[in-house]
Formats: sequence, structure tokens, C-alpha cells
Amino acid sequence: QVHLVESGGGLVQAGGTLRLSCVASGSGFSINIMGWYRQAPGKQRELVAVITSGGSTTYADSVKGRFTISRDSAKNTGNLQMNNLKPEDTAVYYCNTRSRRSGREFDDWGQGTQVTVSS
Repeated sequence: QVHLVESGGGLVQAGGTLRLSCVASGSGFSINIMGWYRQAPGKQRELVAVITSGGSTTYADSVKGRFTISRDSAKNTGNLQMNNLKPEDTAVYYCNTRSRRSGREFDDWGQGTQVTVSS
């Protein structure tokens, strides 16, 4: 099992920049996939970006060209660089990992960090 903590959210104006981080802690695990999801009040959760252990990335169409996902496997951390933020990016952002421990796979979630973009 992996414990995830997100940070870096805040209040910014449209066009601004934020960098979110995700720190994974625990022992005896290996993270295969790390991703970011977001959920606005009253709306369903949506995938923002995913990165595999091999470095392959996938982005939602709404953030392509503006967001960049990265990870440092040695440090068990991940980041989401968000540029040119728009009001529609306002949401709680969650870090998600799929990891393996003792031959079993687990999906883990952080508690989320609030991103608010004003116009």
C-alpha cells in the first residue's frame, strides 16, 4: 500500500502557472503508473494525465499543450506542471498510483489539492 500526498495547489489568475507534486511513501512497493485526476464540485472525476514507469505519457485533450506530467522513480515523486491555467481548470486535483507490493497490485489515491483559477 502506498500513501500519497499532493501539494502545490492554490489560487491563481487565468494565464497563471502552478506546479503540483505528489509524494509517495511506504516500503516494499513499485509504482507502475502514476496519474493525475481532477474533480470539480458536482462534476465527475476526469483523467488529466498519466505517466508509466517507462515514461510514456497520456493527456486529456483539454490540457494538451498546457500541462506536463513527470516523475522521479528514485524519489517516488511525481509532478504536474500546469501552464496557462484557465477558469475551467478549477478543481480538486488527485494523485493516483498503480503499484505492486508482494505480488499484488494496488490503486492508491491522495487526499487532493485545490486549484482555483479566477478570471
